[in-house]
Amino acid sequence: MTIDHSRVMSPALRSRIMSAEDAAALVPHGANVGMSGFTGSGYPKAVPLALARRIEAAQARGEPFRIGVWTGASTAPELDGALAKVNGIELRLPYQSDPITRERINAGSMEYIDIHLSHVAQFVWFGFLGHLDVALVEVTAILPDGSLVPSTSIGNNKTWLDQADNIILEVNSAMNPAMQGMHDIYYGTRLPPHRKPIPILAPGDRIGETNFRCDPDKVIAVVETNAPDRNTTFAAPDPTSKAIAGHILDFLGHEVRRGRLPPELLPIQSGVGNVANAVMAGLEDGPFTGLTAYTEVLQDGMLNLIRSGRMTLASATALSLSSDAATFFNRELETLRNRIVLRTQEISNHPEVIRRLGVIAMNGLIEADIYGNVNSTHIRGTAIMNGIGGSGDFARNAYLSIFMTPSTAKGGSVSAIVPMVTHVDHTEHDVQIIVTEHGLADLRGLSPKQRAAIIIDKTADPSFRPALKDYFDRACRMSPGKHTPHLLDEAFRLIQPG
Repeated sequence: MTIDHSRVMSPALRSRIMSAEDAAALVPHGANVGMSGFTGSGYPKAVPLALARRIEAAQARGEPFRIGVWTGASTAPELDGALAKVNGIELRLPYQSDPITRERINAGSMEYIDIHLSHVAQFVWFGFLGHLDVALVEVTAILPDGSLVPSTSIGNNKTWLDQADNIILEVNSAMNPAMQGMHDIYYGTRLPPHRKPIPILAPGDRIGETNFRCDPDKVIAVVETNAPDRNTTFAAPDPTSKAIAGHILDFLGHEVRRGRLPPELLPIQSGVGNVANAVMAGLEDGPFTGLTAYTEVLQDGMLNLIRSGRMTLASATALSLSSDAATFFNRELETLRNRIVLRTQEISNHPEVIRRLGVIAMNGLIEADIYGNVNSTHIRGTAIMNGIGGSGDFARNAYLSIFMTPSTAKGGSVSAIVPMVTHVDHTEHDVQIIVTEHGLADLRGLSPKQRAAIIIDKTADPSFRPALKDYFDRACRMSPGKHTPHLLDEAFRLIQPG
């Protein structure tokens, strides 16, 4: 007798198991494809590669073949990289971090729509983005009743499954089956004017179902895979990131002493990257206990806070872990399942919930200007880096809106603090605190000129500080308007050290 280890437990859907190549053949030229994936987790591993090979073969025959790719956020080389390499993506949204994709976008051969992550699902439901033809979603298992156990990210998968004409499922047996029960899929959203409040009063509240609903009649292919996620590599905290973390921890302690924060703080949101991870490491060594998180992505630092007992619960929409952290996660999943909630990104990033919970938002930037406007997406105003992601969802609605960055880039030759940002993602109205390794500028309650003085004094690198002060002083004298003084003929000149 043979033992069946397949995770496709629905008899109706077992008949639709096929190879990745056969599944890719069902995606037509010009289709909009909603793919799972968020910061390198839970993305389909096999069908995008097969689709890239099919596109390359079609192009070799002189046949056009390009698709639209919609995701939760960034994915991996097997998806974005493979499809971008063969120039197979006509339009990409809402966030990407793949170098080939970025090159295509900035060369003008791929269209890109940068959207707040909380907007994507509702824009699809509203019909603002056009028609969704195919959903390509990785899951952990298909249960006998046809419902789907989510993988390591949820992102926009619920919306893809609901809205697409056809569904292709990748069932990945490398995903830990003990994840079942960790997810919270809310089916209570409605279109205006029929919306109701999102009933989340604390980060750990569960308001939905543990599995995805799925119309079996829409499933055109099931592909069985066994492949891990792309693990994220985080650098050990360096002196710069440790200094940034130290300033933030000192500030949070000050807010507790002033009575503006409770001793266990408020729910934390942390963007992705090494600096954000360093702040989490600082919290692990700091005085705060009973921490919670209401965020997009659970990284190593936050997982370590849970492991140490400093953090009691974390709500996110995806994991983004190193190899060592992923090993720990899988080993301890039976325990972690009660301390981690993975939600759809329309709920993890929902402005209503963020505002109600009083989230402390901490995100990175590319450059900030002396008045507190932040550019988090563009290089020199025209070239996209990654995208706004969820930083805007949190910054505008947070209890505390913190942006952090090293004070310089390119080996110290470029200042992250500039007279005027070359692209604005977060206006001065949404930025409360800016932090670099040199200090923290608390901008709350300050006028533009007061902001400029403290940003230059507290956060600019000493090698750039004289030039910034000179610009500001001359602008205060010579600018036609004195509310936000600028010299527009020189605001974008590159400031060099000296």
